[in-house]
Amino acid sequence: MLAAVRNFAKSWPAKILMAVLAISFIGWGVNQGGTSLVGGDQVIKVGSRTITSLEFRSEYDNYKKRLEQQQGQPITTEQAQAGNLDAVVLNGVATREAFSEMLSRVGIKPGDKLILEQIQKIPAFFDPISGRFDKKTFQQRLGENGMTPERFDAVLRDEMASQHWAVAVQNGLTVPRAYGALASVFALESRDLAYVTLGVNAVPQPAAPTDAQLQAFINENKAQLTLPEMRVLTVVPFTPQGAGAANAPIDPAELQKRYEFRKDTLSKPEVRTVVQIPAKDAATAQKVAAALRAGQAPEAVAKSVGVDAVTFADRPLSAISDRKVGQAAFKMQAGEVATVQGDLGTAVVKVVSVVPGRVVTLEEARPMLEAEIRKDLVTEKVYAQTQAYDDAQQGGASLADAAQKAGVAATTVGPITAQGVNEQGAQLQGFPPKILETAFALPSGGESEVTELGDGAYFAVRVERILPAHVPPLAEIRPMVTRAYMQREIVKALEAKAEAIRARVAKGESLDAASGMTVSRLPGLTRQTANQQQALGGEVLGRTFASKQGDVWVARAPNGIVVGRVETVRTDSGPTAARLAEENRGALTQVLFREMGEAAQAYARTKLKTKVDAARARNAVGFEPVTDEKGAAEKKK
Repeated sequence: MLAAVRNFAKSWPAKILMAVLAISFIGWGVNQGGTSLVGGDQVIKVGSRTITSLEFRSEYDNYKKRLEQQQGQPITTEQAQAGNLDAVVLNGVATREAFSEMLSRVGIKPGDKLILEQIQKIPAFFDPISGRFDKKTFQQRLGENGMTPERFDAVLRDEMASQHWAVAVQNGLTVPRAYGALASVFALESRDLAYVTLGVNAVPQPAAPTDAQLQAFINENKAQLTLPEMRVLTVVPFTPQGAGAANAPIDPAELQKRYEFRKDTLSKPEVRTVVQIPAKDAATAQKVAAALRAGQAPEAVAKSVGVDAVTFADRPLSAISDRKVGQAAFKMQAGEVATVQGDLGTAVVKVVSVVPGRVVTLEEARPMLEAEIRKDLVTEKVYAQTQAYDDAQQGGASLADAAQKAGVAATTVGPITAQGVNEQGAQLQGFPPKILETAFALPSGGESEVTELGDGAYFAVRVERILPAHVPPLAEIRPMVTRAYMQREIVKALEAKAEAIRARVAKGESLDAASGMTVSRLPGLTRQTANQQQALGGEVLGRTFASKQGDVWVARAPNGIVVGRVETVRTDSGPTAARLAEENRGALTQVLFREMGEAAQAYARTKLKTKVDAARARNAVGFEPVTDEKGAAEKKK
């Protein structure tokens, strides 16, 4: 929402701080509750700052919208509620407000002059004609984003205070050289790894499971095997593509009428460069006019009489603020000077240049106007279809019959989940999420009203059947469950054998003798070269670099179970280590700065005794109230 506002905030300290704040916002989980409930219509209270239910709903909606854009699919109310999204937003906003309040209390406050200067630099608030800051445009842009000037001022002050704090902390911040030395040792350390891999053929195949064993397996893995709720839907689409009016012939009279109406806006108006110098009396006006006619520079002439020259560079008549001055200037010739009694007083006007306007012809405008007319025809046709559908429904027709009377084909979809996945587990491509969201809010047999879909399209949907979430019976999933059961038993056998080998090596046997297998060896393995050994898997590589010399361990790999032993650990203390030690200080400084930011926010929230009202926050976003048990638990936090 404030993308335009942040045009001025592009310095690296600001970007670092914003990253800190973003991490903190997401990181404050549902267990970081406030100290107590707050009174009145206040969801958050910290010092002089409050966030009301309406403001919190706006914060929640914006955060939810960003998550949906990142995931590429909508988040239903049920999903948001299950994921405690209200608590995530509540604690993130509370932390942010506490940090801003703390900065204000310690005296980090941008002055009014600085705030005004920054506001007047934001292009979104410029008048498109004059190219200057315009108060009306400023207020209009804020209104479009649901903000008041007061709220915008507060947000801008908080952001600038955060930037000032970031610059103050970041400047001169450097970690000790010892930190860089430790990092270089970590990076250059090399290890010799010996290991054996136990594959599926290393143990006997388990016996085929009985029905009782399979059923027990299903019960143990009920959560993973449960199929989500699915629904069968009948959808009635009202789309521009299906309206059949996109290629309709254009009425010449309508085209001419549209052209006459749009001609002035489509044509390029005459523009002029005009210099206007205010004059307090006739004598001054005469002196200024004479000087301009003599070829003196307008700025110098204006300065000689104690005023500033006003220049309108390549502007149309409508852009000249004094109506009478503009009318007079647009009747003069280029180079002409005249004294004009304007609405705002006497002024001497000089026309510097004239660029004639140009009228767009009908033929030039035809493609655009025809496209507009066809779009309007399609819109009218779609609207007529929705009206015919509504009329038929109100007359008692079923959804399918009403669609037929409206000239639209109803389509049956499903079974399908709320995320658009069919019974085969495939994502239904191109199916609008809004239809799913509407359909999954209806009961079985429920029908929606005609609902706007966007881009001139509408829809109605009926829930024909609901298939509740359930675990399929054994008969339906026997092959799949049997494979999973057998795989689990093989893994258990492999892990038991690997553990036996590990125990023998730990008692002093060699890996070769304990395993009875050919041992693989990777000498000189470093954290950099580990990327070339991804076939071993992350768990094996992780254990390799987490173990001490001589340690023997068991880890899972993509192709089996690995028993590994770190035989040698070496470090590099030469010139390369010294160079990396210095290079690593920069990255470590950034880590330190981030941690300082997180600590500062945590301190602010605790020190200022930030208060939040979780129940009011849930109510503000439309969630179900917490139960007494949950509510009591929240109050104890």
